[in-house]
Amino acid sequence: MKKVFNEIDKTSIFLSPNKVVIGKGVSQQICGELKALGGQKVLIVTDEGVVKAGLVQAIEDALAAGKVDHTVYAGVEPEPPVRVVDECARIVREGKFDAIIGFGGGSSLDVAKAVSLLGTNKGNILDYVGIDLVPFRGLPKILIPTTAGTGSEVTRVFVVTDEADNTKKVIYSNYVLPDVALLDPLLTLSMPRPVTADTGFDALVHAIESYVSVNTTPFAEILAIQAVSLIAHNLPIAYSKGSNIQARYNMLLAATLAGMSFTSGGLGAVHGLSYPLGTEYHMAHGRSNAIMLPHIMKYNLPGSLEKYAKIAAAMGQSVDGLNPFEAAEKSVDAVKGLLKTVNIPYKLTDYGIDKDAIPKLVEGGLKQARLFVPNPCDLAEKDVKHIYESTF
Repeated sequence: MKKVFNEIDKTSIFLSPNKVVIGKGVSQQICGELKALGGQKVLIVTDEGVVKAGLVQAIEDALAAGKVDHTVYAGVEPEPPVRVVDECARIVREGKFDAIIGFGGGSSLDVAKAVSLLGTNKGNILDYVGIDLVPFRGLPKILIPTTAGTGSEVTRVFVVTDEADNTKKVIYSNYVLPDVALLDPLLTLSMPRPVTADTGFDALVHAIESYVSVNTTPFAEILAIQAVSLIAHNLPIAYSKGSNIQARYNMLLAATLAGMSFTSGGLGAVHGLSYPLGTEYHMAHGRSNAIMLPHIMKYNLPGSLEKYAKIAAAMGQSVDGLNPFEAAEKSVDAVKGLLKTVNIPYKLTDYGIDKDAIPKLVEGGLKQARLFVPNPCDLAEKDVKHIYESTF
């Protein structure tokens, strides 16, 4: 761990929800939290899979016991399209709901954030794409994740898919931060192995990218390296034995720490170059991140040798006696080993994608060039092409 931070000439900001609660069964505190926020007519934003898994029923039962008027919207889709946000926002406005519960994976939490804003702000969600363009605070919102990966429950950002041009659009605002985040590891026990793996790697990417970001902060570094260690040691257990509540708790904690970390320190090229895999091939966000991670880490090593060496050590690699580059390379080895443990191939050919896709991937990746800015190494078009080539 660092003994000295050198950012004395740099202003650092840390943002997080007003309240974060973690523990077994804390989702059952929902009525008390809603009443503290003045919520009397509540919309639960979720997806059909979560409903079918029976997880929403426990929340509904708690709300019914507390005599809280509530309705469930279960129309959320993966990589949520703008039309889903528009549909849900129409329900919020016409139904005059006064509070929102986001319940599910990152897509449900992102839609909940979006419709909370549209409950008090005019227009379409695309009107607010960018940084700090939302004029008014949204409806009170409580976010409850059922996966351990996105960290969306603690961030000031959400992403929607604009189907008109097949691109991801991002909204940043302090008004996006939830009023309360309830982290209940019991809700994550039913995650299937592939979802456990994908969401776990999503959290790992958040932690690693914010740790090596040129825009990182002391807050981001402290949270990120702890998240890296927690994920490296608990993801294999959660993947192998989904009922292990201790591993699930630690993965949920790690995902939240990583979310807080990238809210403070930013992300990088892994996210930028993974987006085309989601938009073009409809891959889950966590899976596309996982595929790109070792390839971009390898490219980035020269830009942050010391930090990648610390990532290697946090993941359990021995770096004693190694030169800086050898020590940094151990981080790539650790990530590849973890990918193998949770059965995530990291070559695009394993997903039926061939080299003919490279020009399309490069074109899509370059549209996310804003995410190259915090990256520890600069990327030109030829570098993006080289990285995609390395994935075959």
